[in-house]
Amino acid sequence: MTSDTAHRGNRHGRSEQARRAVLEAADDLLAEKGFAGVTIEGIAARAGVAKQTIYRWWPSKVDVLLEAFTEDMAEHLTPPDTGDLAADLRTHLANLAEFLTASDPGAVFRALTGQAQHDPALATRLRDEHLSHQRARDRLPLERAIARGDLPDLDVDEAVDHLVGPVHYRVLVTGTEVSRAFTDNLVAAFLKQHER
Repeated sequence: MTSDTAHRGNRHGRSEQARRAVLEAADDLLAEKGFAGVTIEGIAARAGVAKQTIYRWWPSKVDVLLEAFTEDMAEHLTPPDTGDLAADLRTHLANLAEFLTASDPGAVFRALTGQAQHDPALATRLRDEHLSHQRARDRLPLERAIARGDLPDLDVDEAVDHLVGPVHYRVLVTGTEVSRAFTDNLVAAFLKQHER
């Protein structure tokens, strides 16, 4: 059997390259067509793989989209660790705003969040299997600052809500611009409230 025969319908073969192509195709299609417009057939055609290749790795388009989204969040939304809480929070919130408003992965997030309003199973998976990991990353600058003695002991989850909640509210509810001035002001207000 020649390699062409072995890989008919999949120009990448069974490889990490093919997996990446599928995840990127899913991201692109969701950004272009919205949730309802994404199909396994469309992902396969865009990625240059056979449908069977996708089904070998993921049971549904939701699984493909969730994996793509989770990888993107980890890559783009891990807070810096400079040892300066104010700088770390300003950078993290600015990155969050840019991710949610100006990137293809942000469009994926908005589409999945919208779909989750009508799909309780997706909502549960999105929260429990995916957003919980981002929540842990959002906590990192605060946990590090507490450990350094730069912040008093506080309810870290509540603090995360106060910092990232307004960004999500503007992106998902009001559609208002999320400027760098806005996110910097969130950080300034938080730090003023929790000065040692």
